[in-house]
Amino acid sequence: MKKRVLAALLASATVLSVVGCSNNTSGSDAGNSGNTSNTDSGSTGGNDSGSTGGNTEGGDTVTVPDDGKVLNIWCWNDEFQSRVKDFYPDYVDNGDGTGKIGDVLVKWTINPNKDNGYQIPLDAALQDQENVAADDRIDIFLIEADYADKYVNSEYSLPVSAVGITDADTAEMYEYTKVIATDANGDLKAVSWQAAPGLFAYKRSIAQKVLGTDDPDAVQEYVADWDKFEETAQTMKDNGYFMLSGYDDAYRTFSNNVSAPWVNDKNEIIIDENILKWVEQTKNFTDKGFNNKNGLWSDGWAADQGPDGKVFGFFYSTWGINFTLLGNSLATKVPDGMAQGSAEWLEHCTGNGAFGDYAVCYGPQTYYWGGTWLCASYMTDNASLVKDIMYQLTCNGEIMKSITTTPGVEDYTNNMAAMEEVANSDFKSDFLGGQNHIALFVENAKKIDMSNISKYDQGCNETFQAAMKDYFDGTVDYDTALENFYTNVITKYPALTKPAE
Repeated sequence: MKKRVLAALLASATVLSVVGCSNNTSGSDAGNSGNTSNTDSGSTGGNDSGSTGGNTEGGDTVTVPDDGKVLNIWCWNDEFQSRVKDFYPDYVDNGDGTGKIGDVLVKWTINPNKDNGYQIPLDAALQDQENVAADDRIDIFLIEADYADKYVNSEYSLPVSAVGITDADTAEMYEYTKVIATDANGDLKAVSWQAAPGLFAYKRSIAQKVLGTDDPDAVQEYVADWDKFEETAQTMKDNGYFMLSGYDDAYRTFSNNVSAPWVNDKNEIIIDENILKWVEQTKNFTDKGFNNKNGLWSDGWAADQGPDGKVFGFFYSTWGINFTLLGNSLATKVPDGMAQGSAEWLEHCTGNGAFGDYAVCYGPQTYYWGGTWLCASYMTDNASLVKDIMYQLTCNGEIMKSITTTPGVEDYTNNMAAMEEVANSDFKSDFLGGQNHIALFVENAKKIDMSNISKYDQGCNETFQAAMKDYFDGTVDYDTALENFYTNVITKYPALTKPAE
């Protein structure tokens, strides 16, 4: 197989010096979704062929080997591992961090996103694929929205058609999840089991005490736009509560509604007017005491979501509600080995901390946050198994419904027909006090627009947030914070420049 070169792209992105936004149960490594429970497959889709053919590299036909004895999967937390363990029909957990599918050993490489801990070793491993033993080569690797473009447009990811995933298989996926994973040649290079529209999650007990109601429709009236949101923030403060935990809580509602990408065609860094509105609002909220001055993923931020927290609400997308918020809400954490969604799990959670005290409403602005995509490595030698994992966990409507309706899992999955069915059913979330939040996600998912994403998003977003934290803390003035942002982001991406004066 001919050498694939990602080096030029990596160089332009400074060896991907961007920090990830994944997640884990501690809330320190943010990103997507939650844990799981068992289900039957409901339909078939893979394991129907040996080597599979597809088009890639501008029309060259690729034959993908199918005789591998080890399936290597790279990811940044245990979220996808949980999906495979609990929803892929043929997976057997070996109990030592590996698994088995038929006679194939499944090995997991999990490197947290923090400090580039996922992308940098992934890049090195992808570039070295032809120099390692077949059993050590990557078969599947996961990517996020903020850096999807880089991997989708590299030759290290195969078109999903090369392993046998068809247009018919992906027909019910939300279009934006396919757009973000389609390369410049029009090839779909990755698939996702989830869509990630966002909502505003709030504590029912605080809403009842301060607003006189915890009903989602009624609470929505108090946060329907940013003016009402600020009025309610003042009311919360007057009653001894914070509207938000800290500086970054509302960021994605602004950054995901920008009018243009971070970088223009001249490689100039452009700070969108909507992101500047976030700076203005956050500084205002900080000065007035409307937030608790915590940073995203910090211990204080996590504690604010628990039973003793004095914060009214949090902006979260699908994965955050069922995974991070749920985990942080508990006074007594779930014991290791207790399957999420099981009867003993539900018994342990019921009445535990703030479990059942949350609800969700639309909030002041539609937004999305995150998402996880599966890429087939160009050196995989497990074509039919890669196909079947992709099919069962991203295309199988019955499995999609099961992921969404399993108590405590309740992820919003990437199948329009399945989600409409759940939205119109009698489904209720125990964590959200009996609310069918899927109905709200269905509406917001229709409005997701990712036309302004770029490969620089993660680095620019996180660098900007970090620079502005110093301004919100009062350690530097705004101009200094802005200059620090430009300096630090250009260090990450040397090809970029400040906009012309």
